[in-house]
Amino acid sequence: MLPEISLNILDISENSVSAKATEIKIVICVNTQQNQLMVQITDNGKGMDAETLNRVTDPFYTTRTTRKVGLGIPFFKQEAECTGGSFSISSVPGKGTQITAVFCTDSIDCMPLGNLNETVYSLIVMHPDIDFYYQYQVNGAEFHLDTKKCGKCLAMCRFQRGGIIFLRDYLEENEADINRMQNYPGNSKEGSYEIIRRIESNS
Repeated sequence: MLPEISLNILDISENSVSAKATEIKIVICVNTQQNQLMVQITDNGKGMDAETLNRVTDPFYTTRTTRKVGLGIPFFKQEAECTGGSFSISSVPGKGTQITAVFCTDSIDCMPLGNLNETVYSLIVMHPDIDFYYQYQVNGAEFHLDTKKCGKCLAMCRFQRGGIIFLRDYLEENEADINRMQNYPGNSKEGSYEIIRRIESNS
């Protein structure tokens, strides 16, 4: 199993990339009163037929050619359900896939959320041809980043050192503001090198 929820998000998002998605939406909703964390990943990739959808949560089934078992989705499902939460997946061929996992954060089995900023930052930088929408919400307070609307400004961020630093700072500062407003302790951090290494190892 992956040690942090953010790395599961990275793995599932890479599935979307492999499915030829041009748009990927990542939504994180934290509700501290209900002790719940919801993760939803939606893409407009090639989708799955009913047979594939029924088998996708089987760890011994995968459509990838780079590994013989499909650990990402089955482990994500197991990790959510082990906390007393829930997992759902829906898909339409030619239209895309949506995965929703709810974690009960007061469970001893709930993993740390991890470094979401580095996950999102790395996905944006490593996949410049894909439009990413990222929403981070804590108790109703939220911020979002829509790379489609950023246009040329974001393109410059990807290729200029100063712009890349700005993108990382934007994610970190907005998350910190939301956490501070809601008195939420935030997340553990993992270095960007480790996250980028995981992306490259799956490509």
